Amino acid sequence: MSLELRPLHPLFAAEASDIDLRQALEPSQVSAIERAMDEYAVLVFRNQALSQTEQVRFAESFGPLDLGLRKLHGGAAHRLDYEALIDISNVAPDGSLAQRDSRKVVSNIANQLWHSDSSFQQPKAQYSMLSAVVLPSKGGETEFADLRAAYDALPDDLRGEIAGLEAEHYALHSRILLGDTNYTAEQMATIPPVRWPLAQIHPGSGRPLLFVGVHAREIVGYSLAEGRMLLSDLLEHATQREFVYHHGWQVGDLVMWDNRSTIHRGRRYDLTERRELRRSTTEDLLPVRMVA
Repeated sequence: MSLELRPLHPLFAAEASDIDLRQALEPSQVSAIERAMDEYAVLVFRNQALSQTEQVRFAESFGPLDLGLRKLHGGAAHRLDYEALIDISNVAPDGSLAQRDSRKVVSNIANQLWHSDSSFQQPKAQYSMLSAVVLPSKGGETEFADLRAAYDALPDDLRGEIAGLEAEHYALHSRILLGDTNYTAEQMATIPPVRWPLAQIHPGSGRPLLFVGVHAREIVGYSLAEGRMLLSDLLEHATQREFVYHHGWQVGDLVMWDNRSTIHRGRRYDLTERRELRRSTTEDLLPVRMVA
């Protein structure tokens, strides 16, 4: 069967149907999803209550999996069956609700800042797939912003200024911003900073994009103050309401997005209620092309 797509936003994002992600994908289905991702950047699959094994198998159809910040906590307790599944929840390893001030909760609160998964490393992330298992009674939605549309809407003078500029991305920048500073020197060196062009070409669609997010902490060649103010202005521009798709979760949803052409953030919810989602993420092995 062919992949059915229903647009969810005037610029990007679509609901994808007529496919069962619990089954191993045929090569033609993988290609169809990749084409849809190149066009829409965010795909919503409803009623896909995947097991952990099924989610990992689905994700591996698109490339090697990324551990992200789990690299900093090697050997730490993990309540999921696979290291490559990221536990996006407020649940402790023993199954109880985690304390509000625990590192796990603070780390997940950092997901409420606009970001692209694993932009702080080389290779960065390509696709992320987030599966909804348990949801709170309200809140906890996820928003996505289209970085291609954001670039298209930049004034000509600002496009000219950022052409050729690189931003430095650092894994712990967002956590430090939120007061989580208790890291060892070894942990802080585990994922060294990387640099990415602010203006890039998306490899699938060929469209230019504005690569910003909270992991970007400075602009190479600018003073720290000037660079951070420009990054703040660019992030504010990229997350204007007209560029944003707001996703209200249902149990069994799997949302897949392209970290190269979108940024995203979770929204607040009552931390006394359980919220359990599982993320799998693939590595981006393609070279980055800078906008000329």
